[in-house]
Amino acid sequence: MLRRHFLSTAWAAPALAALRREKIDEAEALISKHVSSGEAQHAVLHVRRGSRTHRGRFNLSAERAGIFLLASISKPMTAAGVMLLADRGELALDDKARKFIPEFREGSRADITIRHLLTHTSGLPDQLPENVAMRKRNAPLSEFVVRALRTPLLFQPGERYGYQSMGILLAAEICERITAVPFPEFLSRELFGPLGMRHSALGLGSIALADTERSQVEQGPPHSGRGKPEAAHWDWNSPYWRNLASPWGGVHATAADVARFFEEFLYPDKAQALQPATAKLMVQNQTAGLARSRGLGFALGAGAGAYCSAGTFWHGGATGTLAWADPAKDLSFVLLTTLPSNVSNKLLLRPAADLVSAAA
Repeated sequence: MLRRHFLSTAWAAPALAALRREKIDEAEALISKHVSSGEAQHAVLHVRRGSRTHRGRFNLSAERAGIFLLASISKPMTAAGVMLLADRGELALDDKARKFIPEFREGSRADITIRHLLTHTSGLPDQLPENVAMRKRNAPLSEFVVRALRTPLLFQPGERYGYQSMGILLAAEICERITAVPFPEFLSRELFGPLGMRHSALGLGSIALADTERSQVEQGPPHSGRGKPEAAHWDWNSPYWRNLASPWGGVHATAADVARFFEEFLYPDKAQALQPATAKLMVQNQTAGLARSRGLGFALGAGAGAYCSAGTFWHGGATGTLAWADPAKDLSFVLLTTLPSNVSNKLLLRPAADLVSAAA
């Protein structure tokens, strides 16, 4: 059921003084309990501090890579792809979105900037009103883009924070229009490749659907399909959804690859894909004075582990995923599960994150 992997000289005597092993053990015991009971079918834990890494695999055979649908952890990855173009001088955060999408200029849309799109302050909705209906008929991503360009704004751009997957979608659309390269291909070539994320793709890419872990959609929210037979052609496990490559939630990756992505921002002076200044900027608060602290694509502060420092950057996903990195503790945490977050947040994700955050 549980397989542990210890890298470097992890948890030898010197490491124990720096990281409380009993907290890691408690986190593993918690995860193992819920996997053994069948509540969660599969999980992978990845914890790293300094040069020491600990990996725990739960109900996964050695033959499987442990590739999960990340859901919204995809958002900071999409933001990083957009910021690669900022590094190249092809866009700026305060550019109006209409500069690259000329048809996006009606009313207050004309004031929306790329910064608004990446910080959930554009006024766009999280999901379209017709979201589930579109999935049911297997609408292409291009239709989501067209409808996002037309959907009513919920508030004036920059006025407040409002979590918005559609803003992330349009940020990716801008990237695609600038590069004339499909966004999944761009991310693979310009972000995942340079970072050594060998088991990552937006959509499936070259990954076989059978090699990914299936989400427990029966316990998910309405847009997961909830395991209904009539939803099998559009739910989170369907070829349609896994191949759609939604920039707000469609990345597949292993826990090790997610950890590698977070290291780009934990150690920005050693950044390999982005410029160091850009990597630092992405995890700095861009929404001062608003209800939530957000970086570019990342959530900041509260919401990671209970004992994380204020400088922690993080993101979770509806499929049952959570990742964070705490610069003050030089500590990172990734937990990928198949149990949707509406159940696993309380049962697994947050409790495990709290325990690991207390280990340093």
